[in-house]
Amino acid sequence: MGNLGCGCQGSMAKVIERPANNESNNVKATSELAQWPVQLHLVPPTAPYFKNTDILVCADCVAFAMGSMHQDLLKGKALAIACPKLDDTTNYVEKLATIFSVNETPRVTVAIMEVPCCRGLDIMVKEAVQKSGRNIIVESVTIGIDGNRRN
Repeated sequence: MGNLGCGCQGSMAKVIERPANNESNNVKATSELAQWPVQLHLVPPTAPYFKNTDILVCADCVAFAMGSMHQDLLKGKALAIACPKLDDTTNYVEKLATIFSVNETPRVTVAIMEVPCCRGLDIMVKEAVQKSGRNIIVESVTIGIDGNRRN
């Protein structure tokens, strides 16, 4: 399995081996999502769910790679998802800066994958915080392609 031709290590096909789980578990995880929409292109900057609340800016792949994403990262936060590689990110810094400034955001968590192209989302959020003119706590979380937290 090699590079798919786009030059990004994050695009290489890879099998993630996991031990077989033969236990029957009928307990379903509860969604912690408390809003709609979630895509950064679609969220209105003045949506009531952003007002005075912590925000999770999350790379699209995190929710699929990390089985406990809702409980570990999303619980108690408003959400905006984005992909720095595939989205048109032209207005992301400006939109995030507006969200942070008009909603008095106290804290932002940025969750990205360990692949190089994902780092752009972390950079955009930090730039938006600076542009918002507010002193906001920013926590960056990196998730491995195996779904485990790297930091």
